[in-house]
Amino acid sequence: MCSPARGCGWSCSRSTPTSCATSAATPSTIHPSTLALLGQLGLRDEFLTIPHSEVRTLDVVVNGTRIHAVDFGALPAPDDFLAFMPQWDFLNFLAAKAQEFPTFDLRMSTSATGVRRAGAAVTGVTATDAAGDVEIRAGLTIAADGRTSTVRAATGLKPREFGIPIDVLWFALPKPASLPPSTLAYIDHGSFVLTIDRRDHYQAGAVIPKGHFEQIRREGLDAFRHRLAQAARPLASVVGALESWDQVKLLSVQVSRLEQWHRPGLLCIGDSAHAMSPAFGVGVNYAIQDAVATANTLVEALREGRDGIVPERMLAAVQHRRLPPVRAMQAVQLRLHRAIARPVEKPLLANPPTAGQRAALRVIVPTIRRVAPWLLGKGFRPETISEVVAGPQ
Repeated sequence: MCSPARGCGWSCSRSTPTSCATSAATPSTIHPSTLALLGQLGLRDEFLTIPHSEVRTLDVVVNGTRIHAVDFGALPAPDDFLAFMPQWDFLNFLAAKAQEFPTFDLRMSTSATGVRRAGAAVTGVTATDAAGDVEIRAGLTIAADGRTSTVRAATGLKPREFGIPIDVLWFALPKPASLPPSTLAYIDHGSFVLTIDRRDHYQAGAVIPKGHFEQIRREGLDAFRHRLAQAARPLASVVGALESWDQVKLLSVQVSRLEQWHRPGLLCIGDSAHAMSPAFGVGVNYAIQDAVATANTLVEALREGRDGIVPERMLAAVQHRRLPPVRAMQAVQLRLHRAIARPVEKPLLANPPTAGQRAALRVIVPTIRRVAPWLLGKGFRPETISEVVAGPQ
């Protein structure tokens, strides 16, 4: 629970130190837009001393044909790559830097249980810690406690759920002796396997029809390993590292969003306002963009302490700015998921591709290469920290 309420009158509701935006077990994808923000704050070089992996290109392999789909080198240097690191390392770095501010108060192992009210206005949160119940008063409460937000539920805000026809099975695999190029996905007939480079291993995912995990378990681990090896052939030599279903974690894919992100004294951002799917790894990025837009919009009002509660029209201004890019990215994700879930009657590409398929690739792939680095690396509306927020560097 972070609550710099003494200095500027806001509190950030978080269930644990690592529950803002995504689960701590998930690797954080640090996008070029986030690297640029760290650069604005003068923190980029220090941040990159934390162990991480850097990816500058992402390929897609379709029925054995490797397609060079994304090249982040098209973006302006030095923010021309993706960085992957454990989410707790990323959040610990940010928390350590925030501790340098005298009014920052990070409360570990503190869980929000509800909200305080004065009439219709939210005036802080109720919570529990090792000592028992606690109340934190604030002129503005930021609900950043994820897609199952306790604070959001306490205020009656309900997200619109979009039916997603897939789930993802996550697991770790060692890297094979012969390393392939950085590969986002392997697609072969009805199988779709994701690979994320974690320096010394792959964080891998198998896309499955929603609700089919138990059926896959009944078919047996040998069948699952065979399916992975058939779809992602460069990984065939390492799938034997999966020795138990305990190594495989089910991620129920969800896409949802609030149509109203605020109440008097309360603003929802990140996953509490819009749950993104794992597609393109943009959830953390969009949560950070929300936070920057919030700071840019509200910092002066918070510093002035206008009448205790931040005017709701200012909270609505944050939603007005961030909702359109969220809608746009979720629309892309929904289309992708529905395409993946569609039954495959024949391979997407012949192996090798036919003359007609090669001609189509010569048209389609250059277009993807031009658009994808900006769409994935920057997003539909990348934010820049205002000088009022950043201060002199």
